Amino acid sequence: MRLGRPSQKQMALVFLALFFIFVLIGGGLVIFVFPTLSSNSNLTSLKEQPSNMPSTEELVEVQPVPKAEENLEVRSEHPTFEIGLADIIERVGPAVVKITTIRERVGYDFFLRQFKQEVSGEGSGVIFDERGYILTNNHVIEGAHSIKVTLPGHEEQEYSGVLVGGDSVTDIAVIKIEGQGLPVARLGDSASLRVGDVAIAIGNPYGLSNSVSVGVISALGRSLSLQEGTELTDIIQTDAAINPGNSGGALLDRQGKVIGINTAIISGAQGIGFAIPSNNAKDIALELIENGRIIRPWLGIYGDTITPAIAKEYRLDVERGVFVLRVVIDSPAHKAGLRGEDQISAIDGEPIKSMEDLINVISKKAPSQVVVITGFRNGSSFELTVQLEPKPEE
Repeated sequence: MRLGRPSQKQMALVFLALFFIFVLIGGGLVIFVFPTLSSNSNLTSLKEQPSNMPSTEELVEVQPVPKAEENLEVRSEHPTFEIGLADIIERVGPAVVKITTIRERVGYDFFLRQFKQEVSGEGSGVIFDERGYILTNNHVIEGAHSIKVTLPGHEEQEYSGVLVGGDSVTDIAVIKIEGQGLPVARLGDSASLRVGDVAIAIGNPYGLSNSVSVGVISALGRSLSLQEGTELTDIIQTDAAINPGNSGGALLDRQGKVIGINTAIISGAQGIGFAIPSNNAKDIALELIENGRIIRPWLGIYGDTITPAIAKEYRLDVERGVFVLRVVIDSPAHKAGLRGEDQISAIDGEPIKSMEDLINVISKKAPSQVVVITGFRNGSSFELTVQLEPKPEE
């Protein structure tokens, strides 16, 4: 059989196949040959550098790659202290004392015969003066005929306490012991406190000396009624654990300074305790040391707050103010002509919108100061000039 010459189509396919083969071979040569030429070129350029240029080892500085965690700011969930918590307790703890009292209580037997029995109580106190003056709560020592003060420590030194003075309105009292080289706690500035600041409570709950709990300042400026005649205002709320026996103990800041005197808890609640600000306690304490009691200005009325709803319901003349429920006989208000059912709207031109406003305004006056009371009586306005007097002890 004779083979014929290839057709033009077959010749075209052969040339196309050869073209692709040459392309593949050329690409391989580029991949393997050009990196070598580039590397040799770099080496040549380095060799041509002046002799004073740094070497390749000096040009390359290896930097460690930071881990992701190293770029994060680590925040502790625990409160921070300017000095260690243990150091604070070692320094301040010796000045927080246990107070044991004995008072008489009247009881009745089955036949309703009266008898007296001695009842003991416990609380805490803070030595705030090297002369032996101790801050505590008035309710800790009220009515006590015997006061014993025990300093914490292995030996637990015991002293006889003498009552300097007490104030039921603010629940602050001062007692004194005689001793040498007594530990003293420093009083801080409670006016600088902020909600969220660290708070450390230290005292003797249930007689357990120098028990410590840590929390924060939960709120400021709280008001709390302990009993009739005792309305604590502008007090500190904290979630640092306070228990019976903590009363009169110290509330400390993160520097170890006393910022409050622990005073009360809400029964049944958890993490709600209260302390009297150190600035208030200090002012009361200094006056008790000087005078033996707190001399307050006295107006001599019982009143209630007028609200818009009450004013509308009872058709009163003012929407906000104080409604006089009763005037104490022979009081400054009685002598000036103030009457029951009068409506007080201002004192010395300062608006009075509540009974709390009236108490705050009067408390800032001197015990013998003259004030002008503005109000309404039977639809007509009036002004009365009242000379305040020192509040009777009873």
